[in-house]
Amino acid sequence: MTAVSSGYATQLMARAGDLRWEYPFGCSFPGYYALMASAHMAEFGTTPEMLSSIGVKNHHYGAMNPNAHIQKEVSLEDAMSAVQIASPLNLYDCSLISDGAAAVLVTKESIAKNFTDTPIFIRGIGSGSDTMQMSRRESMTGLAGARRAAQIAYEMAGITPADVDIAEVHDCFTIAEIMALEDLGFYEPGQAGPASLDQQLYIGGKIPTNVDGGLKAKGHPLGATGVSQAVEIRKHLLGENGKRQVDGAEIGLSHNVGQTGQFVNVVIYDR
Repeated sequence: MTAVSSGYATQLMARAGDLRWEYPFGCSFPGYYALMASAHMAEFGTTPEMLSSIGVKNHHYGAMNPNAHIQKEVSLEDAMSAVQIASPLNLYDCSLISDGAAAVLVTKESIAKNFTDTPIFIRGIGSGSDTMQMSRRESMTGLAGARRAAQIAYEMAGITPADVDIAEVHDCFTIAEIMALEDLGFYEPGQAGPASLDQQLYIGGKIPTNVDGGLKAKGHPLGATGVSQAVEIRKHLLGENGKRQVDGAEIGLSHNVGQTGQFVNVVIYDR
């Protein structure tokens, strides 16, 4: 990712959008998610402070993660006053262009026990999709594919959102984390932003989310992003996460998005 300029990397990633009606007219991922943020603000009263609070939280945990791309704290004041990228999103609302790798071994239980006495189990998995063109979607305040993927995964696992102890969600932008928490059923539409201000997404809160720093601070190495979420969940379920451990975590959830929500996967894990 970092072998090319930021501008060229942004151009390459933008090609994951609609190549006929959106990308050729200058749409890039900051622009797409700025549209979503504006819609969310207009419909629910979400504020820039709520968006910035997501970045502050993720940098807080990124500073505690030795594998994070950016290992530094950011104050709410600094986050809110950063340079604009695509209004209303500023620098601290946007994830990083990162290099990285992650790996998991997926197999059946009988084989897994040849490698470890503490396997993690996939209890539910769901996938959802949506239109290629954002302009054809029914709403821009959430991802329909994420809602479908979550419903499938919850039903397969036989649980509800209230049963989840730790979540890793695709926070390519701060508004994406807010929408994910609502799409996954942890909050009603419009309530995840206020919950972030209330620090409900921190360890000890209602639903600890992205306590590895998320894409915002840990980094976003594209192909490795979703697998790195699974690695983080595993550490929590085995109690191996040190200062960032969610005590007693038994059920974890990961949510990964392709493009601007054209594809979404949700996975539920337990031990």
